[in-house]
Amino acid sequence: MKKILGLIGLGVILILALIVSQNHTEPFKVSGFIEADDIRPGSRVGGRVKQVLIDEGQQVIRGELLIELEPYDLLERRSEAEAALAEAKAYHSKLVAGFRPEEIAEASAKVDQLKARLTLLVNGPRRQEIESAVAELRLADAQYRLAKSQQSRVETLFAEKTASQDELDTANTELQVAAARKAVKEQALELLKEGTRKEEIDEARAQLTQAEDAWQLMKNGSRREDIEQAAATVKKTEANLQTIEKQISELKITSPADGVVEAVDLEPGDLVGSNVPVVSILDLDQLWVRCYVPENHLDIHVDQKVKVTIDSYPDQEFAGVISFVSRQAEFVPRNVQTPEERSKQVFRVRVRLQNQERLLRPGMSADVWLDQTGDRS
Repeated sequence: MKKILGLIGLGVILILALIVSQNHTEPFKVSGFIEADDIRPGSRVGGRVKQVLIDEGQQVIRGELLIELEPYDLLERRSEAEAALAEAKAYHSKLVAGFRPEEIAEASAKVDQLKARLTLLVNGPRRQEIESAVAELRLADAQYRLAKSQQSRVETLFAEKTASQDELDTANTELQVAAARKAVKEQALELLKEGTRKEEIDEARAQLTQAEDAWQLMKNGSRREDIEQAAATVKKTEANLQTIEKQISELKITSPADGVVEAVDLEPGDLVGSNVPVVSILDLDQLWVRCYVPENHLDIHVDQKVKVTIDSYPDQEFAGVISFVSRQAEFVPRNVQTPEERSKQVFRVRVRLQNQERLLRPGMSADVWLDQTGDRS
């Protein structure tokens, strides 16, 4: 009887062991590769490299200067733009403030001066002016006759060889000067007798009209449209200066995030194109695994914690969190092997990793364990 009971007990144990073994399945895993965001800063303007301040493998922080380009004429253009802006602002301020009292008084005095000149031209020369011109002509004629008499005397003495060549030349010069002076006085007298020409009066009247208009504008102040145009000029010059400032800022290529320089192949003097990446930076604090999960194992969700193992560290486990699950199925990529070949349709999943100790690097093979408990047997 005891023997029979022993056999029954052994059978029960075997049945329980079989049940336990059937309920205990190997946790499901998917494979992938560790990836990181590859940040590739560059310059919008491009140019020749002035200095390279980084090396491959160097840690950089957000805003750190990486590469500087030559400015060429940008600094001179900025100075010109600053001067143009100052001039535009000064002119706009002048129009808004209006003209100073002394400027208006000066314009009024100019109007009075041109009025007096026009009156003289219209009235013509006075009798006293003609008499004065006649007297000046008589004096010039007397000087001419005296110079002519002196020249004749010296010429006779020169013929008798009692006067030198220099004395003769001097006499001839004085005669020519006296003749020219007499001709000028004769012409001046004739003009006075003829009176003022119509063209002179018309020109003087036009000058007076122009001066009166300018004086009136000063009294009335600047027009609204002139002030608006000056303000528009200020905005235009400001925009031009801002454009140049942005171009100058693009000469300094800085790191957009904290990370490690993965690749840089530049030397001072090299040419860099506009909008061309010049350095590769990896953020090793933000690593993730891209893997592909079959549909029959899609009982996962975003923010779910999972364990990750790395071939390079077989004795360690790393904490991961599912950060993305694709909504659309796709075929298995050729470079990814899955344990279940029967599942041809998979869903792309991203698992964010913690890498405080900096043991993980992009490109490492990784296995993501999707069991709910996180235990592996």
